[in-house]
Amino acid sequence: MAKIDAFFHLMHEQGASDLHLVSGQQPAIRIRGDIERIKYDVLTNDALKVLLYEITPDHKIKIFEETGDVDFAYEVPGLARYRVNYFRQKNGVGAVFREIPDKISSCADLGLPSVISKLAALPRGLVLVTGPTGSGKSTTLAAIIDEANRLRKDHIITVEDPIEFVHQSQSCIVNQREVGIHTKTFSSALRGALREDPDVILVGEMRDLETISLAVEAASTGHLVFSTVHTTSAAKTVDRIIEVFPSSEQLQIRSTLADGLRAIVSQVLFKRIDVKGRCVALEICIATPAVRNLIRESKTFQIPSMMQTGKKYGMQLLDDGIMDLYNRGWISGDDAYIKANDKARFRPLLRHPPTDFTEA
Repeated sequence: MAKIDAFFHLMHEQGASDLHLVSGQQPAIRIRGDIERIKYDVLTNDALKVLLYEITPDHKIKIFEETGDVDFAYEVPGLARYRVNYFRQKNGVGAVFREIPDKISSCADLGLPSVISKLAALPRGLVLVTGPTGSGKSTTLAAIIDEANRLRKDHIITVEDPIEFVHQSQSCIVNQREVGIHTKTFSSALRGALREDPDVILVGEMRDLETISLAVEAASTGHLVFSTVHTTSAAKTVDRIIEVFPSSEQLQIRSTLADGLRAIVSQVLFKRIDVKGRCVALEICIATPAVRNLIRESKTFQIPSMMQTGKKYGMQLLDDGIMDLYNRGWISGDDAYIKANDKARFRPLLRHPPTDFTEA
């Protein structure tokens, strides 16, 4: 057993989501959203390097020494997998480990509405799960892919950096590829996937113009494509995708995206105040013909209004999801206010409303 594994056992026992090991500081773990120090010596740069390099593949060490950043996955048998990032900082090296459960939770286990699990049965199109870093996008996507794996009889290809949740083939054939090991880039893997008889494609993240273009094209040519974007609402997601393209191509991509898009799910995690744990607030936009027309006509600012009238399709604004969690007594008014899009709606929940410069 590697020496660093003791930290992973500790974080697993404490129910922590992340482990932070940074030169010049004590180790720390994130529990229910909060960073807490571990009673341990301050880590020196040399000692931390020894700990980290014991579990790091040689080619990843080479990349880290050359670039100062590297990502990969590490597994402690019988415990969990970890998404790993190494980086250089002022006092030396640093590392963050995100725990990935070995068991994939179902949509029902996660408390997601039934419309989310139905996305796994779509015949084709683009489904995006969005939100800030650490909002549970990968967990939601894993639940949807697992649903497809159990219920469909198809070929599923995932392209990730690194591979996070491990899917065993069930009713489907599942092939998982890791950028940097099995393929050079997301775009090259996606280009290759189109020749590999896929039915469902998961692209871990749409990072650049070529990857976005290929994903949208794949969704428009008969494949079901899932991916993530770091945005906080459906309207902002559409705008972000279109703005990546040169102005001369934006009219065309609007039309292609409108044809291929099926759903956008935006999510934010909250710390629960009634029990130990966290819960998720969702914004759900289903690409009805009316929503697609708004995308085509450059009227994305009207998408929230369309979502308010589309509740029968399972649509929901993020702020409505947040208010529902607050009314259940699961989250505090302060948290609801901080993470809401329309802060004015949540100001009455605060005993001492702050002067918010973002509303100026």
